[in-house]
Amino acid sequence: MPELAVAFAMARLQYLARSWAAHAYHCLDERGIMEALAAKRREAREKADMDHRFDPPPPTVRPAPSAIRRAAPPGAAPPRAAAARRLPLTLVLLLAATLLAAAAARVQAGWQPLARQAPSGIHKIRHVVIIMQENRSFDSYFGTYPGADGIPMRGGQYAVCVHDPGSGRCVEPYHDAADLNHGGPHGTAAAAADVNSGKMDGFIAQAEHARKGCRDPLDPACGGSSTDVMGYHDQREIPNYWAYASHYVLQDHMFEPNASWSLPAHLFMVSEWSARCSDDNPATCGNALETPGYPPDYHHIGRAPHYAWTDLTWLLHRQGVSWGYYVFTGNEPDTADDDEMATPRQKLSAKTAGIWNPLPFFTTVQEDGELGNVRSVGDFFLAAQTGTLPAVSWICPNDKVSEHPPGLVSAGQAYVTSLIDAVMQGPDWNSTAIFLAWDDWGGFYDHVKPPAVDRNGYGLRVPGLVISPYARAGYVDHQTLSFDAYVKFIEDVFLGGQRLDPATDGRPDPRPTVREAVAILGDLRHDFDFNQAPRPPLILPVVMPSRHTAGGR
Repeated sequence: MPELAVAFAMARLQYLARSWAAHAYHCLDERGIMEALAAKRREAREKADMDHRFDPPPPTVRPAPSAIRRAAPPGAAPPRAAAARRLPLTLVLLLAATLLAAAAARVQAGWQPLARQAPSGIHKIRHVVIIMQENRSFDSYFGTYPGADGIPMRGGQYAVCVHDPGSGRCVEPYHDAADLNHGGPHGTAAAAADVNSGKMDGFIAQAEHARKGCRDPLDPACGGSSTDVMGYHDQREIPNYWAYASHYVLQDHMFEPNASWSLPAHLFMVSEWSARCSDDNPATCGNALETPGYPPDYHHIGRAPHYAWTDLTWLLHRQGVSWGYYVFTGNEPDTADDDEMATPRQKLSAKTAGIWNPLPFFTTVQEDGELGNVRSVGDFFLAAQTGTLPAVSWICPNDKVSEHPPGLVSAGQAYVTSLIDAVMQGPDWNSTAIFLAWDDWGGFYDHVKPPAVDRNGYGLRVPGLVISPYARAGYVDHQTLSFDAYVKFIEDVFLGGQRLDPATDGRPDPRPTVREAVAILGDLRHDFDFNQAPRPPLILPVVMPSRHTAGGR
């Protein structure tokens, strides 16, 4: 795919250019220090020579031997004053030696900052990275993973099937080797129909009744009666994802926080709520699962929404905790119509706020002067390489690498692998926790009924992975989780357990639930062993897609 190769190349070039700039800055900084020290030494020598030049000569009369110890030559400084003249040069030389040793140590360590005293427990994590991909159910990626709550089997045969209204058959899950998938509708109505009161049998009907008449031949809405929502992938198509699962932690009960589409999912990811507000006062916000304030690109409405409720960045800002939201320039990785399976068309960049880049619309981000924290994904590669990752990072894809149909599975896996490799090869690896998830189920089959915690969710099950030097090895986490667990983990690591709670966070809003406090929500700390030595990185190949096939039956 030439477009994808260009996108990767541009991000890489930006990363390399800024990396060289950072290296040059450090070199110049060290050189400037050394030059300043040399100037100080020259100044000290010239001053000593000048003082000596104007000292009067010693007298010709030889003093008595007993006076040699008692009297100094006329005009000569006392011994303590002479030592004071020598002291600056001594200090300068000592400082120069110290700085040279520090510079050598930095070079030897690959420009790493000076080591700090090692913290304990959860506080060994100083960087949290959340990589959010698009539109895959748990069963569609890990339904056959050993030890996971995958597709039910009985006697070596699938024990489930879903009715196909078009053919009248009951369709079993099947292995789908296609790199390009279609999926199905994934809005609130589709979620309710797919779940069907826990029967989990509405997926094919929803896909077959998706909207038709689109202009793009790759638009899954134009797929007729053919559907691939019952297909699944395994290690043959997604070897890196399965390798991360076998080496680190796979979460098999990770649910989308909201039973709806991607905009509410991204709002929950950063704020634990999806709402509509009439102005910048949080008291004007009201619950809106399906129709929160739409960004200007939604049906080209042309006006920005008010996201006035409190989000996680406000708590981070108040405690001086750094964060970054990194965007891969391209098109938005989902349609602007929540119930359609349309091909992405809206532009996406760090400077283009929208459905998958919602933070610039938050009142808190604007008032805190942190719009600049929304940056290009090239800046993430640079931060990973130079050991300057912020405490909290969210990473948003573009349409080509999102895995949202018609984005290729292989392209998304290559992109995600490049992000993880960058962290693993950088100085911050030993203090980082990476959480990888997919924002919604994309219409693909999953057999687990989602639990209800409030009027907004949970939504359907999605894949979740934990990758860290402290992650448990080959562990399958069966806890009930949602993206709320990410927020809870960040609050426990950096904010002393402060929650997005209107009663205690200092900026009240009328949210219906403090999601981090829901009793059913698991604790991500169970996915770590902080007593183990940091495990070495698992560097995996970044394999770019060469060709693709489309699935469907």
